[in-house]
Amino acid sequence: MIFKNRLDAGEKLAKKLESLKNENPIILAIPRGGVVTGDAIAKALGIKLDIIVSRKIGFPHNPEVAIGAVMHDGSFFPNTDIIQSTNISKKYISQEIATELKEIDRRLMKFRGSKEYQLSGKTVVLVDDGIATGATVFVAVEWVKKQNPKRVIVAVPVAPKDTVNKLSKIAEVIVLDAPVFFNAVGEFYEEFEQVEDYRVAEIMSSYGYRPKILK
Repeated sequence: MIFKNRLDAGEKLAKKLESLKNENPIILAIPRGGVVTGDAIAKALGIKLDIIVSRKIGFPHNPEVAIGAVMHDGSFFPNTDIIQSTNISKKYISQEIATELKEIDRRLMKFRGSKEYQLSGKTVVLVDDGIATGATVFVAVEWVKKQNPKRVIVAVPVAPKDTVNKLSKIAEVIVLDAPVFFNAVGEFYEEFEQVEDYRVAEIMSSYGYRPKILK
């Protein structure tokens, strides 16, 4: 399945989520691309959009390979197989976590103005524009589950079949396309331009969020 753009993908996902409207769910989008997709869903269903920021910890000298991911509270989801097989040091991991935590704080303050969440008893829908390795989504799911939500649902336009199978063990998953052969999220979009900070900030401000600048 090929999507025209993130808006198109979000509108298609919204149709799969219509049954949730009575639960008044919260859309938690992953910046930056996921916010455009999440915005389309939230507007189609008339519900609240929020964001959640998780950051990938990259392999030394090859940052595209995720050895894990971290949340704003320091929760770290390790890719145990890679870490154990390559003997990556705890010092390296700690340094990378510290670096990514600063970027997480920056984004949360710039896009929503707070690091506080009220998710207890809520139906939470985690949204991104697609999943590759899934590291950032896995850590987000684990963190959300600690907040005592009513339900945790991952909704994405596209993700590899093996990743979907793994995610299904820890959350409900709604995916429009789960191919066996998968190289990159962008190959499933006609338009997949980079989403800039200002665009995310514009979307979030339309929902009443006000940024705070970190000193």
